[in-house]
Amino acid sequence: MSGRVTIASVKLWPARAVLLCLGLLLAACPLPRSMSAAEPAATARSQPKRVLMLHSFGSEFRPWSEYARSIKVELERRSPWPVDIQEHTLISARSNGPGPEAPFVEYLASLYQGGLPDIVLSVGAPAARFAQRYRGKLFPNTPMVLTAVEQRLVSRFDLTDNDVVVAVRSDFLAAFENILQVLPDTKAIAVVIGASPHEKFWIDEMKRELEPLEGRVALTWYSDLSFDEILKRASTLPPHTMLFWGLMSVDASGVVHEGDIALRSLHAVANAPIFSYQEPFFGGSTVGGPMHSVAETSAKTVSAAIRILGGEKPANVKYDPIGFAPPKYDWRELQRWGISESRLPPGSEVVFREPPLWEIYRWQMLLIAAVILVQAGLISGLLHERRRRQIAEIESRQRLAELAHVNRYSAVGELTTSIAHELNQPLGSILTNAETAELMLKATSPDINEIRQILADIRRDDQRASEVIRRLRSVLKKTPFEIQDIELNDTVREAIGLVTAVADGRRITLTYMPVLADLHVRGDPVQIQQVVLNLIINAMDAISDADTGKREVSVSTMRAGNQAEIRVADTGPGIDASDLANVFNPFFTTKPEGMGMGLAIAKTIIEAHHGTIAASYQPAGGALFTIRLPIIR
Repeated sequence: MSGRVTIASVKLWPARAVLLCLGLLLAACPLPRSMSAAEPAATARSQPKRVLMLHSFGSEFRPWSEYARSIKVELERRSPWPVDIQEHTLISARSNGPGPEAPFVEYLASLYQGGLPDIVLSVGAPAARFAQRYRGKLFPNTPMVLTAVEQRLVSRFDLTDNDVVVAVRSDFLAAFENILQVLPDTKAIAVVIGASPHEKFWIDEMKRELEPLEGRVALTWYSDLSFDEILKRASTLPPHTMLFWGLMSVDASGVVHEGDIALRSLHAVANAPIFSYQEPFFGGSTVGGPMHSVAETSAKTVSAAIRILGGEKPANVKYDPIGFAPPKYDWRELQRWGISESRLPPGSEVVFREPPLWEIYRWQMLLIAAVILVQAGLISGLLHERRRRQIAEIESRQRLAELAHVNRYSAVGELTTSIAHELNQPLGSILTNAETAELMLKATSPDINEIRQILADIRRDDQRASEVIRRLRSVLKKTPFEIQDIELNDTVREAIGLVTAVADGRRITLTYMPVLADLHVRGDPVQIQQVVLNLIINAMDAISDADTGKREVSVSTMRAGNQAEIRVADTGPGIDASDLANVFNPFFTTKPEGMGMGLAIAKTIIEAHHGTIAASYQPAGGALFTIRLPIIR
């Protein structure tokens, strides 16, 4: 019989008699079609179950807060009835010197005077002891489940048939043996634990259980230190020293601590790994190992509560103490402290493992790889195209050089008279001087000084003939395109020297007006001379074909900003306005016997020198060709 039913039997017995009579009448009469026997069960299922959850230290105090949170979630998920969970905290446990508990007992008694809970769940050993001590006054007949309590802290003599114990069993020797297996070089272990009566009990228990480790590892206890002093020592631990986190509810100076906050503070400054046997502290601060399982304890607690709320007698619900779950470790802490996974016990679980970048950014990396492949393909295509273009440019230059070479032969063919004249003069002088010297030597007393002068004239004429041949060979030689530093005035002057005799033979006045300053450009002197020769020969052809009174071709050089200019002007008929745009096109010519390649080759050569060439009609008559080349200095 529950406490609620007991209270009702004392205060409401007349109503009970009336209800009993009504029940007998209803039993004698058939039920209407609209009612069924399942309705009382449905009504019972709709009534909420009142659950009193009693905390040992606080609803947010780890490790018990994690047990309480898990139990509430699991109970609400699995309960076939609505549940009304009411939580209270035993404040007196969070003190070095627990105060009187009577005010808290009176508070609970007054709070539940009007109706007792359907079940009491105590979380942690202090709450279990309190519930057992005051159950006769507070909840004499209410079922209780004492959960998340270490088996050594359960008062077996105070248990009743209305009590179910979901206890845990702590194996401290196994926890410390795990540290020595994972880190075999460990020489000392510092135990971080508080100074409350509850924590002092566990200090004695741990010392007793860890006696077999004497001589293998040195144990240091921080229970007599303030937490600030613990933090200082943890930051300067000697090598091969580990930390073991027990509990920190109250330190030696009497300061109360939230366990999770204290552990995070320790983790932030500690220069050694931290181990613990409590799963609620695992995940961000401790390395891991064998620990109590919150999920297993919560599942058994909820199963016991549902069985009892469903009508089963608490005495029939029994569980063995729950030991440590299989060890598990935080991959992040293993990496931080350089702990090899090969040292972990068989069957260990490594959690919080950070996946490789490929798994985290799979789609991004696939996209980047695709972009890189596309770019690589484009770059490969561009490089291939660039290579083909370079080959094409080389072939184009070779063809240009061959075509220019043919064009030079054609131009030299027109200069045959001039070249012959240039050579005949020095050769004739050489012959005359040689004959004169021979006659003088036959004399009785030859004039040595005169003979010496004749020999000097012969040498001068020979050099003159050699220079004509050199210039001719330079124009006719077949060489690749060679860029060098040239002085433009001298280059133009040599080209003019080749056509002077031709101009004289055609009765054309050929003048050259170089600028006084040097004009240094980069280019191939042979090809620039070829362009100048083509323009001068074209100009002389235009004058020869026209019956104009004035027959002049003028060549000049000048500087225009950062460019050198070569101007070739004539007094011929000029170029029609309709032909100006086409004069540099291949195969365009106004000469009956012309091929139309001279000016096209000239333009190609000048553009290869990064210059320009243009044709215009002079206002006074005749054509003007202007070449511009960049000056280098």
